[in-house]
Amino acid sequence: MNLPYFIARRLIRGRIEKTSFSRPINIIAIVGIAMGLAVMIIAVAVLTGFKQQIRDKIVGFGSNIQILNFDSNLSLETIPVSDTQAFVPRIQEMDGIRHVQVFATKAGIIKTAEAIQGVVLKGVGSDFDWDFFRSSIIDGRVFTVSDTGRTNDVIISKKISDMLRLKTGDSFAMYFVQDPPRSRRFTVSGIYETSLEEFDKMYVFCDIGHIKRLNGWTDDQVSGFEIFIDDFDRLDEITLAVRNQVGYKLLEDETKFRVTNIRLRYPQIFDWLNFQDMNVFIIITLMLLVAGFNMISGLLIIILEKTNMIGIFKAIGSNNVTIRKIFLYQAAYLIVKGLLWGNIIGLGLAYLQLKTGIISLDPSSYYIKTVPVNLELSHILMLNAGTMIIIILMLLVPSQLISRISPVKAIRYD
Repeated sequence: MNLPYFIARRLIRGRIEKTSFSRPINIIAIVGIAMGLAVMIIAVAVLTGFKQQIRDKIVGFGSNIQILNFDSNLSLETIPVSDTQAFVPRIQEMDGIRHVQVFATKAGIIKTAEAIQGVVLKGVGSDFDWDFFRSSIIDGRVFTVSDTGRTNDVIISKKISDMLRLKTGDSFAMYFVQDPPRSRRFTVSGIYETSLEEFDKMYVFCDIGHIKRLNGWTDDQVSGFEIFIDDFDRLDEITLAVRNQVGYKLLEDETKFRVTNIRLRYPQIFDWLNFQDMNVFIIITLMLLVAGFNMISGLLIIILEKTNMIGIFKAIGSNNVTIRKIFLYQAAYLIVKGLLWGNIIGLGLAYLQLKTGIISLDPSSYYIKTVPVNLELSHILMLNAGTMIIIILMLLVPSQLISRISPVKAIRYD
C-alpha cells in the first residue's frame, strides 16, 4: 500500500469536512490556479484565433505561394508567362498542395458621376477557388468564369461600394493608363467584406479574359500561378519544394520564374502577428507565478498546521522523503481541483464567445468584427500539463522545510 498517498487522502477528507483551519487558504490557492489557467486558455485561444483569421484573410486575397515571371517587379503591371508549364502537374501532385490556379492583375481607375478611385483589377479563371469570397459576400453573388467567353460581372468590396456609392446590379466604367488609354464597363454582381481595409479598398475581381485583352496577351498568357497549401506551418518547407520543381534555369522562350510566398510579400503584417506572441508569453508567465506563489503559501500553511504530525512521524522512524510525499500529494489534489475549475471557466467563456460573438471589435483597428477564438485540444493539454509540472516543481523548494523540523520541538509545537 502507498502509505503517503493513504495518509494524504485522510487529510484531504478531513479538510473537505471542514475540520481544518487551513481550508480557506486552500480555497484561495485553488481559486488562484483556476483563474490563472482560465486566463491562459482565453489568451491562447484569442491569440491563435486572431492570427488564424488575419492570416486566412490575407491568403484569401493572395494565396500562400505565387509563381511569377522573374523579371516582374513589385508593380501591378506584370510580365506574362504561359499557363502551360510542365511543373504545374507536378506541383499539383505534391504533398500538402491543396489547389493551383492562374491569375492576372492590372491597375485601373474607377470613375463614377460622383467619385473616382484607383484599384487593382484582379483577373481570375475558371479554376479560381471561390470558397473564401463566398463566405465574405454580404450582397449579391460571385460570378462564373467560362473558358468559352468573357463575363462583365465583377465583385467589389463594401469599402469601394460605400466610397463610390455602387450597389449590386450597377454598372461603372474603369479606365486604364496605357498607350493608347483604354476603358471597360463592368457590372457589380456581388459585394464582399473582409474588414481588411487596405485590401478591401484595393481589389476588384473580374474575368481574367479582360486583362488578357487589355494587355494584348495571347489566350495562354497569365501573370502567374497561385498555390494554396493545407498547413500554413509548412509554408517555408513547401515554398522550397515548389522552387525545386520550378527550377532555376531559363526555359526555351527565355522565361525564368520567381517563387515567393505570402510571408515574404507582406512581412510587416506577419511580423506584427508574431509580435503578439510576446503578449501571451507575458500573460502566461504572470499567471503561473501567481498560481505558484498561491500554492506555495497554501503548502506552507498545511505544513505548519501539521507540524505535530510531522514530529510524530519522524519519531516513529519515517524519513523526510516519505513525509514530503504526503504534502505533495495534498498539493497535487489542490492543483488538479484548480485545473478542473480553470478548464470549466476558461473553456466555457471561450465557447460562449465562439458561438455568440458577444464581444465585438472595431474592424478598422483589428481587421475583424468580433473577438476570435481558436480552441485546439493540443493547446489545452499543453497548458494543463505545463501548469501542473511547473507548480509541482515550485513546491519542491518549500517542501524542504520538512527536513528542518525537529521531532522533539514538533511534538511540543502548539
